[in-house]
Amino acid sequence: MTASIDPIDLASRLIAAPSITPATGAVFDVLEDALGAIGFTVHRFIAGEAPDGPVENLFAARGSGGPHFAYAGHLDVVPPGVGWTSDPFIPEIRGELLYGRGAVDMKGSIAAFVAAAARSADHPGTLSLIITGDEEGPAVHGTVELIDWMRVNGHQPDLCLVGEPTSVHRLGDMIKIGRRGSVNMWIEVAGTQGHVAYPHMADNPIPALVRILSRIDVIELDQGNDWFQASNIEVTDIEVGNPATNVIPALAKARLSIRFNDLHSGEALVERIRAICTEESPNASLVARISGEAFLTEPGRLSDIVSGAIRRVTGLVPELSTTGGTSDARFLSKLCPVVEFGLSNATMHKLDEAAAIADIHALTEIFELVIREALAS
Repeated sequence: MTASIDPIDLASRLIAAPSITPATGAVFDVLEDALGAIGFTVHRFIAGEAPDGPVENLFAARGSGGPHFAYAGHLDVVPPGVGWTSDPFIPEIRGELLYGRGAVDMKGSIAAFVAAAARSADHPGTLSLIITGDEEGPAVHGTVELIDWMRVNGHQPDLCLVGEPTSVHRLGDMIKIGRRGSVNMWIEVAGTQGHVAYPHMADNPIPALVRILSRIDVIELDQGNDWFQASNIEVTDIEVGNPATNVIPALAKARLSIRFNDLHSGEALVERIRAICTEESPNASLVARISGEAFLTEPGRLSDIVSGAIRRVTGLVPELSTTGGTSDARFLSKLCPVVEFGLSNATMHKLDEAAAIADIHALTEIFELVIREALAS
């Protein structure tokens, strides 16, 4: 007989295992024990080295053959910060809320899914969990390497649910069916240092950087489309670092962040900005990091399954949205259709992060319905 699991107890035990990104060790032990007790075969491996690692990853599966439904999430959390009412890594129930770092993002969701899986042991096909320890960090050695491991070992999901906290005002009011892409760029303009009284003997890089940023500032990438808001470019830092009032600096720097919809690719945006830099200053250089491309899972069977389960448990009709930041769904979308749904995001990353106990129980019920429907033959 498969063991039953209390999602509040499991969420509490996960919170009590500190797992600031990148996470390894004890928090994965807690999850492995819970999954092993309900019939999952668990695989764990460490990837990467400092500064972005080491990162622990976990893949667990139960059953065989198709269909294959996967749940994806992360056990790492952001640093708690100073000013909590109670210890962020000692779970505490006060009133109707469970407090602790990760209660919302996203140990409460993982606990709810495991509890739902415990209630659904008679499913056909394959049920799996794809869990990483670096979603909150650079995301270099986590889900990307899990996907590679899954391909090598012959694990191909048909559908995937990412348990990120997508609800806004009430549990079930929003599902994410896509995300915008993200690219960061670092611009440097080199000059020649000199005395301000002898500008002909120097080359001030600041005017060239200002011209570059002025051209970038007036760009309108698009006006959005049916599923995505407009893409935006933001200047997030300008640096010269010149403490002297009578010195022309030798270097000026700026940093950009672009969030873009599916009308663009990261590489095309990088080349567009690079061309502006080169036109305004031959001495300009640009380094870019594309964190992820935009993706959209068109409304269909997966979003219908999740929406239907939400309606049955909460009575709400969820909004299908692509708003918000990036998540590991940007990688998983290359495997199969993927949507995101989880707890209310009101306190994620904040002091006194807390999830409503009733919401964790309701999420467990929703996940149970999703599992049964997704694996129905």
